[in-house]
Amino acid sequence: MKIIEGERFGEERALYRSQDICVRRCRFEGEEGGESALKECRRIAVEGCYMDLRYPLWHVHGLRVTDTEMTENCRAALWYDTDVELRGCRMNGIKALRECRRASVFGCTVHSPEFGWRCADVQVKDSSIEAEEYAFFETQGLRAENVTFTGKYSFQYAQDVRISRSRLQTKDAFWHAKNVTVADSVLNGEYLGWYSEGLTLIRCHIKGTQPLCYCKDLKLIDCTMEDCDLAFEYSDVEAEVRGGILSVKNPRSGRIVADRIGEVIRTADSVYPSGGVVIERGRI
Repeated sequence: MKIIEGERFGEERALYRSQDICVRRCRFEGEEGGESALKECRRIAVEGCYMDLRYPLWHVHGLRVTDTEMTENCRAALWYDTDVELRGCRMNGIKALRECRRASVFGCTVHSPEFGWRCADVQVKDSSIEAEEYAFFETQGLRAENVTFTGKYSFQYAQDVRISRSRLQTKDAFWHAKNVTVADSVLNGEYLGWYSEGLTLIRCHIKGTQPLCYCKDLKLIDCTMEDCDLAFEYSDVEAEVRGGILSVKNPRSGRIVADRIGEVIRTADSVYPSGGVVIERGRI
């Protein structure tokens, strides 16, 4: 592997179609404003670099990026890549990861609106992600562990997702998502999981108004709920909750068990039959 070290690149497509190179401690910056520095490359390592230009890593196959900073000007940094590994990176540009396959993000700090769209087979571990809106939109095959996440409208239309030991501060998360399991995590945000199918929450703490409505095949196993009112409206649900739920409204089918339920609301104008069974443990 050829090593390119300590150089500056500012021109358009500076290393276009490179193969089997290691770019070490280089800077991609300058008034030239060159885009797509490492486009259409194969088997590339990027180590300890500084990227301040747009679209640097498109259509790369076989990519390892370590200890590299991507600034706010580094827009849409990784698109259409396969077999990607990111370690210890700081990603600050919008749309940093899109339509990539087999991508791993380890120990990274991400501040990127619209992060992770339409990717497949993604692993995120020991990382912090702040994505103002629509993170992981339509992504399939996501595995996340020990992740701190902040942002709105996350994981919409995502499929085959597994999240564990994480903290998610996110409004309108998992809308229309399918086959999602979240374990040993905190989910804090309004309107969680509406229209989802096959959503399973295991030993999670759920906080926020009107969670888990219009769901199909919803399961809560040994979870806790805080400030959760008007929960489970029109959902097909099997829920075992420790502690209390402020209110449950018109569950379509299934069984909801909690230690305390402040109010069970069944309205005459319900669109669907409200056949879900609601049980307080103390009254069994």
